[in-house]
Amino acid sequence: MQIAERCVASFHYTLTDDAGTVIDSSEGREPLAYLHGAGNIVPGLEKAMTGRSAGDQFKVTVAPEEGYGLRNEQLIQSVPREAFQGVDNIEPGMRFQAQTQNGPINVEVKEVAEATVTIDGNHPLAGQALHFDVTIADVREASDEEMSHGHVHGVGGAH
Repeated sequence: MQIAERCVASFHYTLTDDAGTVIDSSEGREPLAYLHGAGNIVPGLEKAMTGRSAGDQFKVTVAPEEGYGLRNEQLIQSVPREAFQGVDNIEPGMRFQAQTQNGPINVEVKEVAEATVTIDGNHPLAGQALHFDVTIADVREASDEEMSHGHVHGVGGAH
């Protein structure tokens, strides 16, 4: 069976950056399972998976536009330190979930000043090419329940 709409694909992967540094990997874990066509993985990788079958191995480089997007400088803002009520020690690198008019967004603290905190709402991999080394473990038809929920159930998915 080939990966297409209404399929669940399970795969092992190693994700590296331009320098070859491993960012993430499924090594030592169950393969990652996703519902093809539901937007569960970055678009560039999903496109590269189309038509593949169990046992296929391939490498693909996903451009930022097809990965986590380009960096958006408007997502970098200085906010009053009071916005972090209940947090005594704020340091660069800390991550928080901020509530915005468009819903929640994950932010990273970039800089801490006396009265303000500079946060970045970009995904940590925004603006980066993503280098995937992939092995397809399994391909099966999605259940009606998985299709209606928009994600995989069972091993490697939601329960």
